[in-house]
Formats: sequence, C-alpha cells, structure tokens
Amino acid sequence: MAIGLLILYWVLLIVMGAGIIGAFIPAFPGIGLIVAAIAIWGAVAGFSKAVVIALSIAIAVFAITTAIDYLAGYVGARKVGASNWGQIGAVIGMILGLLGFLPALPVGGPIFGLLFGSMLGAFVGEMLHRRDLAIPARCKLGVKVSLAIVVSSLIGNVIAGVLSIIATVVFLVATWPTVMPPVL
Repeated sequence: MAIGLLILYWVLLIVMGAGIIGAFIPAFPGIGLIVAAIAIWGAVAGFSKAVVIALSIAIAVFAITTAIDYLAGYVGARKVGASNWGQIGAVIGMILGLLGFLPALPVGGPIFGLLFGSMLGAFVGEMLHRRDLAIPARCKLGVKVSLAIVVSSLIGNVIAGVLSIIATVVFLVATWPTVMPPVL
C-alpha cells in the first residue's frame, strides 16, 4: 500500500474520532463526519465490499441519529405536557443560543448558548401560550418543559455517540486488514 494512502487512512480515522466526540456534543457534526470520511476513503481506495458495508451502516446510523435528535426533544417535551409553543420556542432559542444571539456567557460559548437557549425558548413559549395559568404555575411548567427538552436532547446525544462509535468500529473491522499488513 502506498504511504500516501496509509497517511490518508490515519487522517480519516482522526476525522472519525472527531466525529465520535462531535456526536456527544449538541449541534456539532458527529456521524456526518464519519460518513464523509468513509465516503472519501471509498472514493480514493475504491468501494470494495467492506467499504460499501461500512458506508451503508454509517448512513443508516446517520438516519437513525437524525431521527433520535428530533424525537428525543419532542418526546421529552410531550411527556411533561409541553405545548407546540414551548417546542417552537425551544427550537428558536436553541438556534439563537448556538449562533450567539443570547447574552455571552463567561464560559462554554455556543454549547451553553445551545442548552440555555433551548431552556429560555421553551420557557418563553410556555409563558406566552399558557396565559390561563397563574404566573407561578406558568413559570413552573416553563422550567419543567425546558429541562425536559435539554435532558432528552442530551440522552439523544449519548445514543448518537454510541452509534457513532459502532459505525467507526465497523469501518475499522472492515478495512483494517486491507490497510495494515499482517505482522510476522
């Protein structure tokens, strides 16, 4: 095997490692990096049966984790009685927090902005929607909904991280024998 191809393999493994880390962090690319790395390897080294299997599994994991990301927040919010306003507020707050449109925090940057933005958005959405409730009851519901959204999203990220590890291991098992010669 050419040294350039070997270097590419190791660089792509590093990218996959970043993808695994990114899968555990909200709003960071995770499995998408892994899919891209496997696709690049296939384009350069050839789409052997092993690479096609690894890429198929990575794409399936990508679809599953995308669904989990969406459903985790939705189910968590619904379990505690969130309205559509609370869910929409959480999404808007998450985007604004991620992009830095909320007041700057001393540490954490976009990650804390993402989490606190979701909480603040869900809280504001529930406060606007539940006008029939007294202010303390609206506050309590807003906090409960915002915490449910954040916790369920974090659980979704853990699941996505585990699935990203599995996709990377499948790639390693499928391609390692073709890249690394056996040691005598």
